[in-house]
Amino acid sequence: MDLSWLALLACPLMMLPMMLLMMKGGHSQKDRSDHQKVSNELSALKEQNDLLREELQQLKSK
Repeated sequence: MDLSWLALLACPLMMLPMMLLMMKGGHSQKDRSDHQKVSNELSALKEQNDLLREELQQLKSK
């Protein structure tokens, strides 16, 4: 049984998953920008939380 035709099919068949992985990898830049946006929003909320705590402490001390 001659299986040399499998060697000829191996290259094109392996290209399909590689192309899909490359296309999926292209979206990682968008994921990074989304992560950065969420990180910035979280930082802003932490600052706001700190300000509100200080204000609350001032109101309690009055």
